[in-house]
Amino acid sequence: MIKPKALTSLSILFPCYNEAENAQIMIEESIRVVESYGVDYEIVVVDDGSRDGTAQVIKKWAEKNPRVRYVGHETNQGYGAAVRTGFRNVTKDLVFMTDGDYQFRIPEIEKLFSKIDSCDVVAGYRLQRQDKAHRRLNGRLWTWLVRLLFGIPVRDVDCAFKLFRRKTLEGLELKSNHLLIHAEILARIKKAGFRIQEIGVTHYPRTAGKASATGVTRILRTFGELFWLYWQIR
Repeated sequence: MIKPKALTSLSILFPCYNEAENAQIMIEESIRVVESYGVDYEIVVVDDGSRDGTAQVIKKWAEKNPRVRYVGHETNQGYGAAVRTGFRNVTKDLVFMTDGDYQFRIPEIEKLFSKIDSCDVVAGYRLQRQDKAHRRLNGRLWTWLVRLLFGIPVRDVDCAFKLFRRKTLEGLELKSNHLLIHAEILARIKKAGFRIQEIGVTHYPRTAGKASATGVTRILRTFGELFWLYWQIR
């Protein structure tokens, strides 16, 4: 087990939208993993206006374990908005974020721990992305464009497996409510002078629920946000 010096307390954060089955599994796994490290922790689960019982799953866990915290949007506001809400609600020294779709496994947080003592942010990259071919191609092109515009030193910008020192998030004025959020986080953190490292992590096929943030309209909106962010930052 790798237990870095920086691991004095830990927030685990993940947003959910219609992920009732996955949320149940992820909360169970998060508790089991983080308790094995014997540190102060919280699990912040943001429900972005789900309609399938996700909120009820999270609330039941919060009743059983006070370290599980339910944060909810009354209506669906978008992936980026859910991530921003989560960041506003975390309180621990290290903040780990992932997605609520269970395409990553919480025990691999140890890979991020292996790097965090020598940097401020550890970004995972998917070793073999388990998505359809067009999504993999879109992801590669998107990362290439973001790296070109902002010089972010990662090979998989949107990989939702990241570990932050909490100081990197304090005062971070994030604006995106949608898919741009990962690029915005890394671009603003890099501009602030924080150190970013990366490491490969395993990606798994989705086994329950359905991806909801990949429609054409949302993708086009994200490109508009990207160039707005470029002019604002550069």
